[in-house]
Amino acid sequence: MVKGFRKYTALLIFLIGIGTFAQGHLSSSVSLSKNSVYVGEPVQVTVSVFTSTWFTKGVNPGNIKVNGAFTVYFRSLSTSKQVNGKTYAGVQLYFNVFPHENEPIEFPSLEIEVETPDPGGYKGIRHVVKTNPRTINVKSIPPNFDADSWLVTSWMSASENWKGDLKNVKVGDVLERSIYRNASNTVSELIPPVKWDTIANVSLYPTRSEVANNKTKTAISATRTEGVRYLFEKEGEIIIPKKELTWYNPYKKKLYKKTLPEVVINVQPNPDLGMLASVKEQLEKNKTTAESEEQSSITVLGLSLKQFSLYLLIGIILVYVSIKLIKVLLKIYNKRKADYLESEKYFFDLFIKSIPSNSAKEILPKLYRWIDELPLENSMVSELKVRVNNKNLDSEFEKISSTTDSLTLQKSNWKQIRKQVLDKSSMNKKEIQPNWINP
Repeated sequence: MVKGFRKYTALLIFLIGIGTFAQGHLSSSVSLSKNSVYVGEPVQVTVSVFTSTWFTKGVNPGNIKVNGAFTVYFRSLSTSKQVNGKTYAGVQLYFNVFPHENEPIEFPSLEIEVETPDPGGYKGIRHVVKTNPRTINVKSIPPNFDADSWLVTSWMSASENWKGDLKNVKVGDVLERSIYRNASNTVSELIPPVKWDTIANVSLYPTRSEVANNKTKTAISATRTEGVRYLFEKEGEIIIPKKELTWYNPYKKKLYKKTLPEVVINVQPNPDLGMLASVKEQLEKNKTTAESEEQSSITVLGLSLKQFSLYLLIGIILVYVSIKLIKVLLKIYNKRKADYLESEKYFFDLFIKSIPSNSAKEILPKLYRWIDELPLENSMVSELKVRVNNKNLDSEFEKISSTTDSLTLQKSNWKQIRKQVLDKSSMNKKEIQPNWINP
């Protein structure tokens, strides 16, 4: 009896540890990749829902808000498990949680709506599966680290750009500087702003920051671009200090640093200031009058210099416009080509081109890759069949399920399948957008 009690207690502790919650023939669990992290360090949260029958409808987690953290939803995947020799169908939902406060956060209890038949039945019935909340401990930033520059990322690149001639600067000139950072496995809200150094005899005017998040099905990265304008007020040597950009790699547990070198600028006096301004204005008038008198007596190809200059200017403008137009057209073409190479249509075309080979090894990888691009809850042939729901096209799916080395498919049938899936998708848009980030 004591041994049985111990086994029961151990099982109960295990279930609590992974956040398991059972409801009849349905069960759920919530697992964390880490239980304790630094501010800004991501935690992968996996929410699993299992049924002893099967799902008749995709699982949608809805909007999820975690207080004190940014939450990113990635995707759902079908899975299964064996319990006492019985197979349970499941769906796993993947999230990344980025804490931004130095205090424990709680991934909340979820109420997930699913549709699945009861044991012995065949018709899908609506159920609401509840999960247990999970607590994530958030650690303070390590000592001797600058909290204002703290960034957690597995990798970061940084570069800078200058607008203006650094070697020819006079009093009153303005140079513009921008710093670009690209960090993986984080969100833009967690990339700290650049701290601009105060420089004697130079006024600084920061520009508005530009941030962006870039998310795929399995990863996220973020960019931040910041700029500043330097107004030089006195002549002499000006040193713009080097800029050190740091980040902490949680996997290697090390601090990394990227250094942008210092810039030395020799500011020259500006002869246009003060009394020299009126002198220069007069000299420019005299120079203009002399050049006009000289140009009036010169002809080129039978045209006066003024006429020739006008025609030449028109020709230059036409050439310039043509070059610009060609660049725009090339840019549009390259963008459309790049979009196509990442589109569902491209992978479908590869699949269609492989059909004449009648080789399963050639066809199936391209078929599965195309299905990954379709707006399906789970990228599986079975769900594609359910979505199409056309008995006239069932033979194509049966060929796949019973295929050997040879596989004969009909292009026209698969074009109908694609059209039906995309038509239904346009009528039933997903509730969660692909780049959704819930603060």
